[in-house]
Amino acid sequence: MSTSPALLFLGYFDAVHDPRVDRTTLHPLPEILAVAIGAMICGADTWDDIEEFGNAKTDWFRTFLTLKHGIPSHDTFNRVLTRLCPNQFQSCFLKWIQSVATITDGQVVAIDGKKLRHSADPCDGSAAMHMVSAWASENRLILGQVKVDEKSNEITAIPALLRAIEIAGCIVTIDAMGSQREIAATIIEAEADYLLAVKENQPTVHAAIAQTFAAKLAQEQPPADLQSWQTRDHGHGRDEVRTTYTTEDLQALHMSDRLMRC
Repeated sequence: MSTSPALLFLGYFDAVHDPRVDRTTLHPLPEILAVAIGAMICGADTWDDIEEFGNAKTDWFRTFLTLKHGIPSHDTFNRVLTRLCPNQFQSCFLKWIQSVATITDGQVVAIDGKKLRHSADPCDGSAAMHMVSAWASENRLILGQVKVDEKSNEITAIPALLRAIEIAGCIVTIDAMGSQREIAATIIEAEADYLLAVKENQPTVHAAIAQTFAAKLAQEQPPADLQSWQTRDHGHGRDEVRTTYTTEDLQALHMSDRLMRC
């Protein structure tokens, strides 16, 4: 007898510890999690939103949940969810996401850090929360997240995030802050490819790349290893034409880099 997807979903969260005392438990933790996760996937931002979503979808939730006492109140969602162990919940959530996400070869996984709006608390002086996320472009979902204290700590958080998710066969993109040797090595160890941005925060490498392409473009006959693509976009009352150049001549880049170090 096959197990329904809904029951499989609930099974992924068995390892999440219920912080409540048994005698005060009215709503089972799996039911609270199922309603809350469903509501947040559909755009709920507040505890009131979660309760409202649950009440609107009660009949559907009852197809796989008992809901003996109905949908929990917004206070219950607040009280229970804020007391969960974040690491336990994240581990279970990642396992569920990875079970439903079909990772295809060549899929782009974008690593990006963002400051969460309204996460700062001026009353206790706490700063805004930073999160580093891995976004699967084809599946259109977040494969994993890691909280960091501040933006500069993204460099140490990214390798940990990469090791926590399955990226084999994917192309990982990261902005200039993540262009680090350790991060590139972590991606290669995971059998994935990477596309890392290089800006003036790494002046030697940036100048070496610029010098390499400038030398190739200056030739009367562009070399065979130099390829280009052009895209056109229209927006905000203007036309944009972007030309992208690529080369597989890494030796020229290495030579340029060595010359700049002399």
